[in-house]
Amino acid sequence: MDETATVRETSQEWRGNVGELSEGELNAFLGRGVLCRLAVLNERGWPYVQPVWFTWDPAERVFLIVARKKSVWAAYMQRDGRVALTIDEEARPYRKVAVQGRAEVVEEPNIGGRWVEIAKEMATRYLGPHGPDYMIPTLDQPRWLFKIIPVEMKTWQGVAWAKRYRE
Repeated sequence: MDETATVRETSQEWRGNVGELSEGELNAFLGRGVLCRLAVLNERGWPYVQPVWFTWDPAERVFLIVARKKSVWAAYMQRDGRVALTIDEEARPYRKVAVQGRAEVVEEPNIGGRWVEIAKEMATRYLGPHGPDYMIPTLDQPRWLFKIIPVEMKTWQGVAWAKRYRE
């Protein structure tokens, strides 16, 4: 067996950092352009899941989400503020965040509210320097601004099982 094969068999570097994300790792991960899956409860109490853009405010430890006025899921959140979020990545280090939280309406649908600057920041993060150009033709369309306050937040990274799953 050659030396490279031996290193490959004994090294665990491929697992990455394993365990919960530190505060710095969490903030860095949530500051990237990763989609969030938002779960809300529809009028019959069934889960309704929608991929959305978000902003993480590390100072207040809340998520901000902008929704179009006619978004069905926005009306569901207004009616019942219990929500869940999952945010993860498909490549190593396989970071993921799972949240159960409460949605609060910060702004009902309006034109020109606080949501505009937040949406411009999100568009830049998700689409690059021309992201705000995407918004220009729709700035006359009302949007909601929601704040998601985490009640429970779990994080994980790396390739390994948490101790709680082992017998």
